[in-house]
Amino acid sequence: MKKIQVVIVDDERLAREEVRTALSYYPDVEIVAEAANADDAKLLIQKHQPQLVFLDVQMPEKSGFDLLEMLDTVPEIIFTTAFDQYAVKAFEADALDYLVKPIRDERFAKAMEKVRAKLTTTTDNRQIFIKDGSKCYFLKIDEIHLVESMDNYAVLYFGDKKAFLKRSLNQMEERLDAKTFFRVNRAQIINLTYIDQISHLPGGKLSISLKTGQVVEVSERQSVKFKGKLKT
Repeated sequence: MKKIQVVIVDDERLAREEVRTALSYYPDVEIVAEAANADDAKLLIQKHQPQLVFLDVQMPEKSGFDLLEMLDTVPEIIFTTAFDQYAVKAFEADALDYLVKPIRDERFAKAMEKVRAKLTTTTDNRQIFIKDGSKCYFLKIDEIHLVESMDNYAVLYFGDKKAFLKRSLNQMEERLDAKTFFRVNRAQIINLTYIDQISHLPGGKLSISLKTGQVVEVSERQSVKFKGKLKT
C-alpha cells in the first residue's frame, strides 16, 4: 500500500518532534520533509507534493495561513496551534482537522482517522486556500464554475458564492487544468463541466450558458479554439 506522505511545518523544533513521534506509530505514513518557516515549507511542499501537511498556524514573519495563500494547490491540512482562537479560525476555514498543543494521543488518533477516510474516499483532492477579508476557507478546484478578472483580483464563483483572490487571470489560467477549464475571453475562464448550452452568434462567435444560469460570450479568437477543442 502506498504510504501517506507528510510534511511537518512548525517554527519550534520540539513541536516538530512531537508530531514526528506521534506519527512514528503509523506505518502507513512517511515524513518526507520538515520546515521551520513558510518560505522553506513552500519549496518543500512544491517539491514533494505530499498528501498531508501538519501546519503550525502562528509562525514568525509568515503564518500558516500566509503559506497556504502562497501555494498553487493545497494538500490536506491539519493545523497545529497553541492558541484556541487560531484553532477556531482553522476550524472555520474547513481544514481537515486542527490540534491544540500539547497534542493528546487520543485526539491525534482521531485526526489520523479523518486523514485515512478522506484520502481513501476522495479521488480528486486538489484544492486552493482563499483568504477573502476575514473569511478563510479551502475550495475544491472542481467546484469552481467561473473565474473573472476584476482589477488586480480574480473572482472565483462556486456554488452560490464568490471570493476574491489576489491573482491575475493569467496566473489563474496557468494553475488550472486546461482539460477542465477554458479561457473564453480576456476577462473570463469557465469550467467546461458546467456547460449547459452553446449558441452561435454572428461573426462566428459563441455564447455559452452555464448550469448555474450565467452566460458568457466567447471571443472570436477563442471561439475558433473552442470549436477545435470540441472536435478532438
